[in-house]
Amino acid sequence: MIEDQPDLLKALELNLRKEGYEVVKASTGELGMRLALQETPQLILLDVMLPGVSGLDVCRELRKKGIETPIIMLTAKGDEIDRVVGLELGADDYVSKPFSLPELKARIRACLRRQRPREGKLLTSYRFGSVEIDFENRRANVRGKPLKLTLREFEILRLLIRFRGEVISRDRLLNEVWGYDAFPTTRTVDTHMVSLRKKVEENPSEPRHLISVYGGGYMFVD
Repeated sequence: MIEDQPDLLKALELNLRKEGYEVVKASTGELGMRLALQETPQLILLDVMLPGVSGLDVCRELRKKGIETPIIMLTAKGDEIDRVVGLELGADDYVSKPFSLPELKARIRACLRRQRPREGKLLTSYRFGSVEIDFENRRANVRGKPLKLTLREFEILRLLIRFRGEVISRDRLLNEVWGYDAFPTTRTVDTHMVSLRKKVEENPSEPRHLISVYGGGYMFVD
């Protein structure tokens, strides 16, 4: 856990230890990065607003160093820009402060849950518009230039493209991509879609491929 509020850090540590987790704490981004590299944790809880090196900087640097440990960002309520930027930098999920402990625990369990191999043939590559995606090697490019996608974004695209033309509900996206359905009303999927559209759509405000279906979810159209 990387969090600069002592009371919150202590409360989270106490509650997570009761759940059986081992906890390593840091109150600054610098110390948090050092511990993340030394301790090889299974999950990182990372506050965005940290003194000195921010949580966004920590996330960026860890991903640059090849650390793929799941990261849950703790953001201030209403700071959508931090959530979007965090997800683009490689965070796996976010929780807005103030948050409920049961929700945080559910998100932690979801991130830690190992994905079981899915049955059926998975897409290995696909091309649409000016975008080419190699799902097998997690590489993408747009107009021949490298396109940086997060692991979640690859999996969202794989699912939507596999069932192109079919409306995929937010609940199903949560279940298939994140592996949980404890909080189906969260905006986790929507926030990821905002980020994804900015990367693959010519005009994100008027998407051609990643279509919102009112009251339904999302659909991929070639």
